[in-house]
Amino acid sequence: MNEYELIRGCLRGSAQCQRDLYERFAGKMYAVCLRYARTREDAADILQEGFLKVFSKLGQFQFQGSFEGWVRRVMVNTALRAYQKQRYDFEQTGYERLPELPVEPDAVGMLSESELLNLVRQLPDGYRAVFNLVAIEGYSHAEAANLLGIQESTSRSQLTKARRHLEVEVGKLERIMI
Repeated sequence: MNEYELIRGCLRGSAQCQRDLYERFAGKMYAVCLRYARTREDAADILQEGFLKVFSKLGQFQFQGSFEGWVRRVMVNTALRAYQKQRYDFEQTGYERLPELPVEPDAVGMLSESELLNLVRQLPDGYRAVFNLVAIEGYSHAEAANLLGIQESTSRSQLTKARRHLEVEVGKLERIMI
């Protein structure tokens, strides 16, 4: 069944079409949720809540553009709302005072996808949210600031600190690998 037929089936209330739609996108969307969540359990909760929203708002999809992109946006917005519910403050850590460490470009290439994901998940909450929105999802700082309810300058600062944090952590891993 193609995507269009699957969506139409969901709109008619077909449980099988809903199951198929979920199975088609759950893996990719779980990966999106993992980047925003603190734990795998939180990511699973965001995924479930996100799919509830997908199914309840499916009638709003205009069949223009990518359906997967529309689902991804629902998941990102759900993750951001979960983040805001937790009311995590944009943490100030000691990372802004750390000296810049040179990182070998090959060091990042030597890391597995799961190791990179783990490094991103270890970022303080504010850093992680901005890093995901700007560096991974491609939002502008103005858009990220608006979504997170912060100033644009805070978004820029958080991204800089996130990158510095990741450089430090990659540097540590690089020394272990050598």
